[in-house]
Amino acid sequence: MIIILKPEIDQQELENLMTWLRNMGLEIHMSEGANTTIMGLVGDTSTVDINLLRALDCVADVKRIQEPFKKANRKFHPQDSVITLSSSDDKGNSFEAKIGGGHFMTIAGPCSVESPEQISAIAAAVKSSGAQALRGGAFKPRTSPYAFQGMQAEGIELLQEARKATGLPIVTEIMDLNQLDYFDDVDVIQVGARNMQNFVLLRELGKIRKPILLKRGFAATIEELLMSAEYLMAGGNEQVILCERGVRTFEPLTRNTLDLSAIPIIKELSHLPVVVDPSHATGVARYVRPMSLAAVAAGADGLLIEVHNSPKTALCDGQQSITPEEFDRLAKDIDAMRIAIGQCNS
Repeated sequence: MIIILKPEIDQQELENLMTWLRNMGLEIHMSEGANTTIMGLVGDTSTVDINLLRALDCVADVKRIQEPFKKANRKFHPQDSVITLSSSDDKGNSFEAKIGGGHFMTIAGPCSVESPEQISAIAAAVKSSGAQALRGGAFKPRTSPYAFQGMQAEGIELLQEARKATGLPIVTEIMDLNQLDYFDDVDVIQVGARNMQNFVLLRELGKIRKPILLKRGFAATIEELLMSAEYLMAGGNEQVILCERGVRTFEPLTRNTLDLSAIPIIKELSHLPVVVDPSHATGVARYVRPMSLAAVAAGADGLLIEVHNSPKTALCDGQQSITPEEFDRLAKDIDAMRIAIGQCNS
């Protein structure tokens, strides 16, 4: 249920209303916009008398929400959420990047961290091309138990060294709660497709106060993705970035099928920013550019792109990684596309 408040309401009347609602066992989520203030109610609202609420001097209207996700719902939070990443390099220079609300973010880097030389070279290259954050896998979920599983704790240390050199915030994936201590100094924790419905993990990540990049599961519906975001937000962590990375279909010519229609649908249903991962969605490097531009045209708030300085020798997913030179050309094309569709150049 949401309560739309009148402008310039009496503060004491508002406090009395909030006390009354909390005494009914309801949680209150306030969202203040430029012209409207909305009070979202979370909990069992079945006994709340809508007509009584509408009769109050401070209330403009009351509406029930049918969707099972509340805090991720745009009706609770009409304005787009903006998430800010802050970091600094070893020279003391500070960097800030935003995503959502007209701010676009490109996150680039290798599928997995392989060596100090590899990650430092790629980090420098993608930064020079305009990337705002560095991605890199340290703990790697692999289908085969014999495949490269990542450098793990050492991989995170190498990402942190790359951040010191470039100032780029780092994004890397967590696979298990036992790894959480390693992520204290990670800027964005990624929850992969395999863990989208790991509700125990989501509940714990909801207790921390740093951005979470939540990927859509292989066969998850949009509502299931938003419900997973709700687990994070119900714990108090509202810094959630949603990621469309393709769903599994019967088509064998791509790794997955990129669901571009999810972008406008999610943005209609939710205020959370949406990024697209064309690398995992297609699994083919030559398709990354057209799918990236299509995602921008569809309204994505950002892109998550795999970049490797030697894709042919990559220890993980080289076939879907583009080179730094290809990323540089793509970054220019992304800027041109954003200008063409009238997005602000943020």
